Amino acid sequence: MLIGIISDTHNQADRSERALRKLRKLGVEAVLHCGDVTRPSMIDILTDKAFPTYFVYGNNDDPGQLRPEILNAGAFDLGFDGLITLGDARIGMTHGDNPRLLQKLAAQEPDYLLFGHSHIATDFQQGPTRFVNPGALHRAPKWTFATLDLESATLAWHEIQDDSN
Repeated sequence: MLIGIISDTHNQADRSERALRKLRKLGVEAVLHCGDVTRPSMIDILTDKAFPTYFVYGNNDDPGQLRPEILNAGAFDLGFDGLITLGDARIGMTHGDNPRLLQKLAAQEPDYLLFGHSHIATDFQQGPTRFVNPGALHRAPKWTFATLDLESATLAWHEIQDDSN
């Protein structure tokens, strides 16, 4: 199962649309957004009826504004953190700005712990858990998102080029 991982889109509609277009072409079966959507209008851009989308809130998100849009789009609202199972993989998700939430999820020893916040693409193993930050589509040296094949554990980063390209 191939999943898309995206975070810190911060109202960047064009970059988000291009990322979702690429994820569709790659044939992802789910998209997981690790927070900082920021505006409710972004939810329509970040969801697709062809696959489920899971959201956690970031430090720049207002749950009261985003929740109705997430639910209206048929997506999954996990709050500030969540643990889901896709295929045979247990996946924890949080934004990453709250160390207590990261520790809480890590203590449950998921196969993967996805997070954002730093705007820096990261991949490391800690005990039984692989930590993945897909990077960001805003205020980052490179605008990136990731795909993860849950069967082979293959992670790939994908870059969105400058808006003028």
